[in-house]
Amino acid sequence: MNRTLFTAANVVGYQLVWLASVAGAGQGMAWAGPLASLVFVALTLAFGGKRQADLRILGLALVLGFVLDTAFAASGWLVYAQAWPWAWAAPVWIWSLWAGFAMTLNHSMAFLHDRPWAAALLGLFGGPLAYWAAAGAFDAVSFGAPVPWVIAALALGWAVVLPLLLALQRRLSPRIGARVPA
Repeated sequence: MNRTLFTAANVVGYQLVWLASVAGAGQGMAWAGPLASLVFVALTLAFGGKRQADLRILGLALVLGFVLDTAFAASGWLVYAQAWPWAWAAPVWIWSLWAGFAMTLNHSMAFLHDRPWAAALLGLFGGPLAYWAAAGAFDAVSFGAPVPWVIAALALGWAVVLPLLLALQRRLSPRIGARVPA
């Protein structure tokens, strides 16, 4: 597949995962996001040409995303619709968002790998914007603390987690062409 076409499909595919996840959760169909994410992840792994790197960042994103979103759920600052399997933790449809997002990081958002400040800025603004849209347009999440505080905490959390995720990916990736000391 043409790289430009794949990159465009990667952007559109993730947006569809996001929409299925938040709209599904808001409408009582928490299965929609995980199903869309499963298809997107499978297609990215099949056609993206970076299976090992994608699997690595997928694992990292699921762990970091679960920790971040569980912290917000456990604190009561975010209340997720369709809070399954536990009300105190990030629900499965949030996991699907993290899985889908991870599949963009080596493809349509690969430019962030060497730009930690750009990753931090994207996290600072994009993270809270996604939650705000999920709350306002889809009722997938609600704010359990004053909205400015939650938005500021989300901004800070995402500004740290996104560059951290990419740094961990770099650290765990084998160096192509690097010589192994004897």
